[in-house]
Amino acid sequence: MSRYNHKKELSGKNLLYLVCMALIAITAVVYFQPREEHSHYQFDLGRPWRYNQLIATFDFPIYKSEATIRRERDSIMQFYEPYFEINEEVEETQIARFRKDFRDKLHEIVPAYYARHIEEKLHAVYRRGIADNTDYNLLLKDTIPFVRIFADNEAVVRPTAQVFSHKSAYKFLTEETDTARFNRFKLQQCNLNNYISPNLIFDKQKSETQQKDLFASLSYAKGMVFSGQKIIDRGEIVDETAYSILLSYERERGKKTNMSTQNLTTLTGQCLYTALITLCLFLYFHLFRSDYLENRRSILMLLSMVVIFPLATVFFVKHNLLSVYLIPYCMTPIFIRVFMDSRTAFITHAATVMLSAISLKYPFEFVSTQLVAGLTAIYSLRELSQRSQLLKSALIVTLSAMLFYLSLDMIHEQSLSRIDIYPYIYIFINGLLLLFAYPVMFLLEKLSGFTSNVTLVELSNINNEIMKKMSEVAPGTFQHSMQVANLAAEVANRIGAKSQLVRTGALYHDIGKTANPAFFTENQSGVNPHTNLSFTDSARIIINHVKDGLALADRYNLPPIIKDFISTHHGTGLTKYFYISYKNQFPDKPIDKSLFTYPGPNPRTLEQAILMMADAVEAASRSLKEYTEESISTLVDRIIDSQVQEGVFTKCPITFLDIDTAKEVFKEKLKIIYHTRISYPELKKGNETVAQPESQNNQTGSTSK
Repeated sequence: MSRYNHKKELSGKNLLYLVCMALIAITAVVYFQPREEHSHYQFDLGRPWRYNQLIATFDFPIYKSEATIRRERDSIMQFYEPYFEINEEVEETQIARFRKDFRDKLHEIVPAYYARHIEEKLHAVYRRGIADNTDYNLLLKDTIPFVRIFADNEAVVRPTAQVFSHKSAYKFLTEETDTARFNRFKLQQCNLNNYISPNLIFDKQKSETQQKDLFASLSYAKGMVFSGQKIIDRGEIVDETAYSILLSYERERGKKTNMSTQNLTTLTGQCLYTALITLCLFLYFHLFRSDYLENRRSILMLLSMVVIFPLATVFFVKHNLLSVYLIPYCMTPIFIRVFMDSRTAFITHAATVMLSAISLKYPFEFVSTQLVAGLTAIYSLRELSQRSQLLKSALIVTLSAMLFYLSLDMIHEQSLSRIDIYPYIYIFINGLLLLFAYPVMFLLEKLSGFTSNVTLVELSNINNEIMKKMSEVAPGTFQHSMQVANLAAEVANRIGAKSQLVRTGALYHDIGKTANPAFFTENQSGVNPHTNLSFTDSARIIINHVKDGLALADRYNLPPIIKDFISTHHGTGLTKYFYISYKNQFPDKPIDKSLFTYPGPNPRTLEQAILMMADAVEAASRSLKEYTEESISTLVDRIIDSQVQEGVFTKCPITFLDIDTAKEVFKEKLKIIYHTRISYPELKKGNETVAQPESQNNQTGSTSK
């Protein structure tokens, strides 16, 4: 039996699930990757040119920067005058409506001279024009100084400030008037809002034509570079002029390439790159951690990490956000180290970083820095027992990443004064973001069913409610569980299993005995209730401590991984005492084995196997009549060899070497627990005078003197 090569063939459903998840991950990563033409050269403003002398191989213009073009466009927009057509029918309709309303009801509110005043005001408003609220807001937003208003193919230029919106038109009608003759309150009672309607219609076609004519005069280039002209030489600093020339050169070179072929080639390369990395990741699982392939939750978590961070990288790159060093990539190894193991954490982190790197301009610095940070994170959490350790880990990761990035800067830069400080600021902020690993880890535990070492340590506190209840109701079982926990943890440490997990599982494996504590020998004090029961009833009560334990685990919300210890610590074994007693009493009567068999299942993990051995050995050791090296050794060998022969370990990754090591640990610890001594030889007859005690000889000698 080999621990890491303990494989079983994946079922068809699991294999299909793995293939589908892998395809979804590859598609998600590739789909969002940028496929525009990548620069043949890598260069940055203010840094030395690291390649040989670059000579232009064709004529090309020197394009202005986006910022420059934006400023020039904004400047040209000052001459932009959007076209609006005035609809004269709106004015006629609204004034006619006002006259009708005045005759019908408004004459009761205001006198006749108010009507003439309001009509004049309405004429003035409609002559200047009322724009729709949407169009009016756009005029204000774009700070357009003038508009062209036309009717019957005649256009006039009018300041935008003179054009009314619905709100400003109402204000003009009610407030900007002769308050000595006209009462503002009475004007408001006339509901003048009813006679205000937009009469300016935006002419999109004419406006866009004028805008295109204006932009046609804008020059996008500021010079030319001719074929054969030197662009830059090795070691020269890429200043603003050289930078714009290099960008223009790459832009024109891209135009001369067949873009459809370019995009297809890029897409094929991205698919191949992503697929190979994903394949390597699954090969690792197949070779070393095949148990993860059988657990859909594990695969989902691992692939989520592999997809989320590359997509975050693409988002930062596409939107030109500050720096990808702000993304807390080290959350991947932190979470996987906490919930799984160190090797898987590093392999998954490496795959995540490599998938993220294909979006970047300088992948080497990124990949190497993130790998160092990830290794540091894994090492700092090798013994996670408190949530506060995540704070320490974030600090160590930040310092290591800064130091490593500094080493790269010192290699490439000749002077410390030329080092860019911003990457270090981003790495520091990244370290602060790593602190969010604590709440995210807690959320992952609740949503995904994973259990961290921190949770196991908290559950191991014997002052919690369920442990206190066990110590009070079933003190013998409590002491038994403590002894089993110590034995199992020591074995786990020796053979490389998860000691904290098996310790916590051992503390809770017998909590079901608190339902009927008196029926278990370790809790009895002279009275045995089994004497009045049949063998089958006694077996049923003993077996039910597994079911009762699972019910208690549900009540106290214990993690599924702890429930597995409760259900597997007896496997599918027999309650041998009652089974054998029944057979001895009724030798000729047929026996239903299921009445004496635990529900199981048998152990499926290394830790569950350790607990089963420790539980059986510790319980049996209490029945020894004498505690000598021989009796303890014989007991341990007999118990564990019997379990192996019954095949209870066939479905868990435990080796024969692990079993032999476990035996040695049990023997050593039980000798210490029971203070075994060597067997003294008995004195043969006729030799009594020879074997006098030393103290007696000394006393005799003293008397003779």
